[in-house]
Amino acid sequence: MIICKSKAEIDIMREAGRIVALTHKELQTAVRPGITTAELDDIAERFIRKHGAKPSFKGYGGFTGSICISVNEELVHGIPGKRKLNEGDIVSIDIGAEVEGYHGDSAWTYGVGQITPENQHLLDVTEQSLFEGLAKAKPDARLTDISHAIQVYAEAAGYSIVREYVGHGIGRDLHEDPQIPNYGPPGRGARLKPGMVLAIEPMVNAGKRYVRTLADDWTVVTVDGSMCAHFEHTIAITEDGYEILTRV
Repeated sequence: MIICKSKAEIDIMREAGRIVALTHKELQTAVRPGITTAELDDIAERFIRKHGAKPSFKGYGGFTGSICISVNEELVHGIPGKRKLNEGDIVSIDIGAEVEGYHGDSAWTYGVGQITPENQHLLDVTEQSLFEGLAKAKPDARLTDISHAIQVYAEAAGYSIVREYVGHGIGRDLHEDPQIPNYGPPGRGARLKPGMVLAIEPMVNAGKRYVRTLADDWTVVTVDGSMCAHFEHTIAITEDGYEILTRV
């Protein structure tokens, strides 16, 4: 069941999203060669709590970090730890914040120091694929109009769309209906309505689309070891389009 949010609920989610966006800005300045993923996690948790929110991911399904940090061939759900970032790495940081029982959720992939033109192109295409999808987010559109736009843009650049992980509704629960694939034909799925709040999140591989989960039961990596990227915004469907909630 897809739950449409009231104006008051979206106001709270806008604040949660604002804190997520501010946390991304804080971490963007901290991402550098030599810092550990645990240190980034600590910065994020302290920043989120300082702003009156709770880290949405802390303890979620047993996850031990406050944020997910995935490096290079790691796509999503990387557990913060002793790993140090190196010059040329790319690191995907997924942040959730809870305010008054409602969540905001956004992921971004950053270059560590100087990265290769190939990796920069992957980041640029994945980010733009997110906005290609968002351009289809408006009342009476179908959910898979978003999915199709993301897939067409990413695959036209020679990249692969991951099938196993998708976007989702969000609100009092971090993951709500509907599921929103990043691939598929347009014109299918529920019609979008004002008040729907969705987390749109293309996950794109430079190589083949296949992924697997490591022995820690969390970290998802590309099967072929290729680089991958992840970009995500939480949006609210409005009367005439959409509003990004996870930005300042």
